[in-house]
Amino acid sequence: MYEKLLEPINSFLKCTTPDSWVDEAKKAENLPILLRDHLICELKASQSAVFLLKRYALREEGIEQLGQLVKPYEQFAHKRIGNLQTLKGKNVLLKPIKARSDCPYGQDMVDKMVLLIREELHHFYQVLEMIEDNNIHYEPIPSSRYAKGLLKKVRTYEPEALVDKLIIGAFIEARSCERFAKIAPHLDPEIGEFYLSLLRSEARHYQDYLALAEHISGQDITERVAFFAVVEADLIQSPDTDFKFHSGKPNFF
Repeated sequence: MYEKLLEPINSFLKCTTPDSWVDEAKKAENLPILLRDHLICELKASQSAVFLLKRYALREEGIEQLGQLVKPYEQFAHKRIGNLQTLKGKNVLLKPIKARSDCPYGQDMVDKMVLLIREELHHFYQVLEMIEDNNIHYEPIPSSRYAKGLLKKVRTYEPEALVDKLIIGAFIEARSCERFAKIAPHLDPEIGEFYLSLLRSEARHYQDYLALAEHISGQDITERVAFFAVVEADLIQSPDTDFKFHSGKPNFF
């Protein structure tokens, strides 16, 4: 039932996840690192969207609203303040967020990114539920090289820098979607079903990022997408000494 959903994603990505990564991901002893890193990935996805809105599109009032929205999740992830109960239902905004009047791409970017932020925070909560249901002790962990490797290639002038960041967002969401589908059959059925349930929203996120990049660029972005496809594939296929949700081929020896 997910084949049609995954078809454009698999065409968008230049490579599939290596079997050696899947072999590591399905090991029971690696479930704690997989879920902890996934939790942080959900937070970082929301933080990245918040950063883009703050940098390019929002009034001060909107910046304050989003800061308050994300704060409880940041406090838990980094300082272990709070718990499932205190985070329940915290991804709700009390009033709409409006774009700055001088933002040329306007409300479309705000609406897409705010929905993404709220969904990623909800996924954060769901992953935390999985962590607790599996009696895994949560502790913060360092990031993998993946996102940093992509961001190193961002151009330094506008609006090209923003276009690059949006394209990178599309690749991160698409790769997450591809990996959810890859590992779901190999995990505990409850976790596997949860990962499959994320496919639809993650697929839409990648499409939203691409649509915004095309809109803001005002021209064909095919060449730039192809550039980042190569960079992303190299990060996924090259040896990696650090096993994480977006790491490359395991090379621990």
